[in-house]
Amino acid sequence: MAPHATNTESPFAGTSSSSANAGPKIVVKTDKSHIDAAGNIITDYTYDNAVVKQVGDKYEVTPTQSKFTFKTDTKVPRTGLMMVGLGGNNGSTMTAVVHANRRNLEFNTRRGPVKSNYYGSVTQAATVKIGVDDKGDDFYVPFNHVLPMVDPSDLVIGGWDINNANLAEAMSRAQVLEYDLQRQLQKELSQYTPLPSIYYPDFIAANQGERANNLIPGDDKWAHVEHIRKDIREFKERNILEKVIVVWTANTERYADIVAGVNDTSDNLLKSIKASHAEIAPSTIFAVACILEKTPFINGAPQNTFVPGTIKLAEEHNTFIGGDDFKSGQTKLKSVLAQFLVDAGIRPVSIASYNHLGNNDGYNLSAPQQFRSKEISKASVVDDIIASNQLLYNEEKGKKIDHCIVIKYLKAVGDTKIAMDSYESEILMGGRNTITVNTVCEDSLLATPLIIDLVVMAELFSRVQYKLEGESDFSNFHAILTVLSYWLKAPLHREERVAINGLNKQRAAIENLMRAFLGIGPNNEMRLETILSQ
Repeated sequence: MAPHATNTESPFAGTSSSSANAGPKIVVKTDKSHIDAAGNIITDYTYDNAVVKQVGDKYEVTPTQSKFTFKTDTKVPRTGLMMVGLGGNNGSTMTAVVHANRRNLEFNTRRGPVKSNYYGSVTQAATVKIGVDDKGDDFYVPFNHVLPMVDPSDLVIGGWDINNANLAEAMSRAQVLEYDLQRQLQKELSQYTPLPSIYYPDFIAANQGERANNLIPGDDKWAHVEHIRKDIREFKERNILEKVIVVWTANTERYADIVAGVNDTSDNLLKSIKASHAEIAPSTIFAVACILEKTPFINGAPQNTFVPGTIKLAEEHNTFIGGDDFKSGQTKLKSVLAQFLVDAGIRPVSIASYNHLGNNDGYNLSAPQQFRSKEISKASVVDDIIASNQLLYNEEKGKKIDHCIVIKYLKAVGDTKIAMDSYESEILMGGRNTITVNTVCEDSLLATPLIIDLVVMAELFSRVQYKLEGESDFSNFHAILTVLSYWLKAPLHREERVAINGLNKQRAAIENLMRAFLGIGPNNEMRLETILSQ
């Protein structure tokens, strides 16, 4: 069997996606939306906003309207997922979970039998308020019923790893999944062998060298780009795929230096790769290969894969990119709790975050340069929340908070991550409020659903186009897919915009965009029916 091919006994192998012809489950009764002969949802949508200008101590608000037409292709393509770091904890867990759900496996744990599920995945296990019923009560539908989406159980999986262990061995090494489930998946996962990957020792911790036995040969970085491009094309052709999405779930790299003439423009970046410049990271090689292949690339680690030249290249080739760093536990909670405090008029003055873990990610992060990448991505998560309240944060009181982040490697705890956070806030009349949170979570079992959601949403948005009123042709969305920010610690964003980190804002953006594609206005909680006098 070819490397990273699916199990030939799988009911999915060689068939088209079970969700491809399902069509939309929601029918919107409005003259603003219809389905055309090709099966596209065509929607006329008015985007209401307001431009605000401060004049002295007053605020001038000018309501604005922009009229769009959205076109959503409802045919779900046969989709492949290629992971960089296929043999790591996340890659092996993701593959095992897909196979377990595909077969509807039930397995025994010390707490009793468990049926395979996709808990933790927003697209697979969450609901969305779509409106109210005839009694005025909220009506919720499964997230993946709002629009046709890829079923993760239909994904064809492959990828690369610097270690040559097959995925059954990798799954056992990771010590993430219950033994009974591993036993049932042993045969299938043993058929996955990662493709050789790229290894530049300067970018990851020296302690990873002992794992590096499955490498693309040579030092020619442009040859590495072409090698990855060929891998993507062959994977797509061999598995008869219509679309491939690549996710970096490999080790955290050190930050790359941004150097004028090296990686600051797309032309300079390509020239530097062809010259095998030392400051070109493996993740950037993968990103460039994907961009040139018009394959969406998502960075699930904290390093600056998307140097300015990479972003410009994606924009020029109109290829989706998203990042950075999976947002699974401590940081996700921080984005909610900080927003709650600031919105309540409480002034956080410090956040101290400590965690330790014992998996290979933690081992790699024990090196100072790799930890620094993680520290940067974790630290930025409250920036826009703090900036949103000039009453609490200003020139007089200060515009920053003390934010300390510590990560330690402790082999004994394995894939379990123990996090402790202390939030110190100023309250009424000089008082202080301290909130301390202790979190214990299984790292890869939280990260794997993020991979599912990132892939599902990136694929969905690749089927949506828009045009402004008066335009004749539809356009794709901008190359930087900011809608993925909900699942990422340090959201990649356009240079002229600011990152939005508040989790509730990120979720609202996703829901309201999907509603717009259907021809429904944005969700709101005015609940006029409950406050009117009659």
